[in-house]
Amino acid sequence: MCLNNKMLSRLPILVVLFLLPFDIFSADDLVYVRAGTLIDVQSGVVRRDQLISIRGDRIEAVDDADDVNIEPNATLIDLGDAYVMPGLIELHDHLTGDHRYHGYEGLQFSVARETLFGVTNGLKTLDAGFTTVRNVGAAGYSDVALRDAINAGEIVGPRLRVSGPALGITGGHCDNNLLPVESGVRAEGVADGPWAIRAKVREIIKYGADLIKFCATGGVLSKGDSVGGQQYTFEEMQALVDEAHMHDRKVAAHAHGAAGIKTAIRAGVDSIEHASLIDDEGIRLAKEHGTYLVMDVYNDTFILEHGASVGMLPESLEKERMIGQLQRDNHKKAFKAGVKMAFGSDGAVYPHGDNGKQFFYMVEYGMKPMQALQAATIHAADLIGWPDDVGAIAPGFYADLIAVDQNPLDDISVMENVNFVMKGGKIHKQ
Repeated sequence: MCLNNKMLSRLPILVVLFLLPFDIFSADDLVYVRAGTLIDVQSGVVRRDQLISIRGDRIEAVDDADDVNIEPNATLIDLGDAYVMPGLIELHDHLTGDHRYHGYEGLQFSVARETLFGVTNGLKTLDAGFTTVRNVGAAGYSDVALRDAINAGEIVGPRLRVSGPALGITGGHCDNNLLPVESGVRAEGVADGPWAIRAKVREIIKYGADLIKFCATGGVLSKGDSVGGQQYTFEEMQALVDEAHMHDRKVAAHAHGAAGIKTAIRAGVDSIEHASLIDDEGIRLAKEHGTYLVMDVYNDTFILEHGASVGMLPESLEKERMIGQLQRDNHKKAFKAGVKMAFGSDGAVYPHGDNGKQFFYMVEYGMKPMQALQAATIHAADLIGWPDDVGAIAPGFYADLIAVDQNPLDDISVMENVNFVMKGGKIHKQ
């Protein structure tokens, strides 16, 4: 039997759902989700009146609603005229961090307390429609604990890929330079020299990291380093990347400065995070090597408007004034040149759950709305190594779905207000 719009309201074997507990469906139940409008990020087209068939946590089929043969006792979730798309992917987040505490304010928290931040922040991020998150840098393997608890079903949160502690040079952006020498404080990811770096990569993988993150240049929110100054030599970066890739782990390089960006690309990293001061040669290298750029073009606004009130150091605010607009201009330039780009917004610099605010700036600086959505879905999925699992609504993919009330292709800012979220076939937000 075929399903059409009239039959949706008449079929007794279907239950139209709007207010449901999250775990109402069993692994063997067949669930249909009707999408009045489906945004197909794989093809870049919009499809009307689609029916998504879900069993367990995966999608079985996506068809025109009129062509579906209905199975007995199936359940229908009718999203009406909403715009449905895949769950979003955030590639640069710090779920165990908190935007209210920067600089010296951030020193007061234990690893256990930061892990609890992660529980709350993971929920906020999932609420915002981000069903998959790559966490790039967390103390004490707090993100590993968070991932494992989510996977075990003990807490609710997005599907995670985590890096554990970020690697960096002594005194660099990934070290802790806020305390005097007598404190003896040194960040746990610090390693200098190729063989020490290899040992640190092995250690971080041993304790559960899915990827390796390191600092190739200075940063905005660190003390005492140049935001664009290179950190790690080519030999050190090459050793790090070689060791990580040998263990089938991808590498994300924090890099603002042009020299550090180019050195990291030549060393073989999979993504450059921030890429604020990338130059023409860096853009050419990124394109030649297939290196992704993950550029956090929203948080400049938050830093300059609110940074002083949340403990950011005066030197950090000055650094941001130096690079913020340049980063946005380079985002436009790199995208126009054809560099691969994926969505990452640096959550914890700004309030968790506001991730969707970045879409506006991605469109403002070079992308069309569909391209911005693809950066947060199929391209992000490719970068994390899950191109056949997340980032699309297609057979075999996880049933990660979100919906908004208005067309994001007309106004991308509607992505700031996601009102339906399903992760792995379970309704999270309705």
